[in-house]
This record gives sequence, C-alpha cells and structure tokens, in this order.
Amino acid sequence: MEPDSAIVGASEDNPNATITINVKFSGASIPISISPHSTIKDLKSLLLPATNVLPRGQKLIFKGKVLEDPITLTASNLSNGSKLMLVASQGLYQGDGPILKKAQVVPKLRNDSHSDCSNDMKKIPVKNRLERWKVTGVIALSECNLEAIPDEVWVCGPSARVLDCNKNSIKNVPVEIARLTGLEKLFINTNGILDESISWEGLTTLKYLTVLSLNQNHLTTLPSALGSLTSLRELHVSNNKLGDLPNEIGHLTQLEVLQANNNRMSTICESIGNCHSLVEVDFSSNFLSELPETFSSLSNLKALYLSNNGMKSLPSKLFKTCLQLSTLDLHNTEITIDLLRQFEGWDNFDERRRSKHQKQLDFRVGVSRDFDEGADKN
Repeated sequence: MEPDSAIVGASEDNPNATITINVKFSGASIPISISPHSTIKDLKSLLLPATNVLPRGQKLIFKGKVLEDPITLTASNLSNGSKLMLVASQGLYQGDGPILKKAQVVPKLRNDSHSDCSNDMKKIPVKNRLERWKVTGVIALSECNLEAIPDEVWVCGPSARVLDCNKNSIKNVPVEIARLTGLEKLFINTNGILDESISWEGLTTLKYLTVLSLNQNHLTTLPSALGSLTSLRELHVSNNKLGDLPNEIGHLTQLEVLQANNNRMSTICESIGNCHSLVEVDFSSNFLSELPETFSSLSNLKALYLSNNGMKSLPSKLFKTCLQLSTLDLHNTEITIDLLRQFEGWDNFDERRRSKHQKQLDFRVGVSRDFDEGADKN
C-alpha cells in the first residue's frame, strides 16, 4: 500500500499530478497518462481514440478483476505503471474498427485474361494504347502495380474523360493532371496518397470533374481548394484518416453523394448545410457525437448513414425539413427509437421508411433476412 499512499499524497499537494497506466490491447501496450482520482469511465474515454473501441464496448481487467466504471483508479488499486488488459465487445467500434497491428500489403499484378491492365501493359504497344485512350476517353490503369502515373497519360490532354488508377502503389498526383482539361471522373482508390501527394493546384483546374474518388489512402486533411471543384457531384474519401472536412465543402452546391465513412472525424462543419443537392451522405464509422443543425437544410437528402459513431442525438428539424429522407442507419450509436419518436416529423419519416422497405420486399430488391436500421432494436 506504500506506493498508493505516496500517489495520494502527491495528488493532494498537486491536483494536476498524473500517473501512467499501460493498457494491453491487440498485441500492443498503450500508455495513458491520467489523474489517479479519475474514474474507470474517464480512462475508457481516453482509450477511445487509441483503440477505436467505444467506452461501452470496453472491458478493462486488472489482476483478473473487471474494473467498474464509477470507481476511481486509486480505489481500484491502480498505481503508476499498472498494467491492464482491454477486451473489446464485438461491433462496438468507431472509426474503421479496432486499431490492430498493421500488416504490409504488397500489391499484386493480376495475370488473369480478364485484367484490362494486363492486356494494356503487356500485350498492346504503347502507341496503340494511347490511340485507344484518346478514342474512348477512358484511361484504365487499375491494378497495374504502378508507382507513378505514366507520362503518356498526360499526352491524352482534353480527350481524356475518365482516369482509373485504382489499386496501385501511386504516391503522387502531379500538377500535370491539369493537362487533362476534359476529365470528368478521377479514381485513385487504394494507393499510397498522402496529404502532400496531391497537386491541388492542378486538380482544381478540372472544371468538368464530377466524380473524385480517393478512398483507402492516407489522407488526414482536405484543403480549402476542394471548394473550387464546383462541378463535383460525387466525392468519395472513405477509409482515410480525415479529422474533418474543410469549411469550403459548402461551395460544392452540386454535390449529390458524399462518402466519408471510416475516418476520424469528430465534427462536421456547419457549411455542409449549403450542399443543397446532397442525396446520399455516409459518415458511418467516425468519431461523431452530433451533426450541425444546418444539416436540416438538405431538403434533397434521401439516405443518411451514421452507424458506428458516438451519436447521441440528431439535428432537431431533420425529419421535419428533410422530406425525402427514407434511409437512416444508426447501428451502434446511442440513439434509441424512443428518442427518435420525440422528433417533430418522425411519423412522416417512419411512414416513408416503411413504405420504401415494403417496396424492396415486394420486388425482392436489396432484401436481407435481418433487415433493420439499428435504432429499432433499442
């Protein structure tokens, strides 16, 4: 008991004193600095960003005993250097699921006869490939084990409408992208793109760009320059590490689809309410606890996905003003059906929701045996 007495004495003299607790999770030891007078619940909140496991899904074990939320660290006999084990309940995650040890994935070159890239890169001479790109306007380079976008792509100039570089090891989108002045769709999913890897100076000159897809890269932020892409109808930035969206997202008034699931966003800027054309929004698996009230301005919104967040409520006028909303996914949030029933306009939304699902069943489209929307279970 001597160490505990020393800690308590130090805390009384210095209220800001902290101890370090080491939490074992997924093969790693996570050090957490915290006041010994904090509760186990406080400790779980600090573990959320390091593990992606919601506090209610965390079970902390010390010397074979499960620690209770209301009890302080001192009362739990935890001292500086104490080691705990975290056991996560399945499904109670935020972000992109529990943070596990990362394994390196080496892109493989597809050799099957159906691979467009295999035909492109191995069987068709460069000259013929260029001619085909120019004629069709489609530059198909997915799964080609590329580390950079080939220089001959830029030769296509204004004839290029689609550039597909998915599933490569591309690290850079150079300023030469500006030479593809007629580009309408850009796909660079599953590469090694970093924040500084994209020449937004070149990208924002593409005035006809309607689809920008940057899923599964290493982006932590999007620049204000994104707001210059005013023709965008679809923005896909899922499975990155984005902390938020820029305020300039509100300039994208033609945007219809916004997919930003599996990131690390804890807030959404109020300017999102200016994106009046939005039909589908996916913010699932982030760190959100609420949406701005301006979200209720999205009168064309039909589908909203918010599962695996710390959501506690919704914009107060969401059901009243978003009169086309018929899909709302709230799996693994703290919002219950009883809470939803208190919102103005809930009954009309519920009628639309049920009508849509009945049509899906009648026509056998998108049917699942366990069909539900999360909040209905609570």
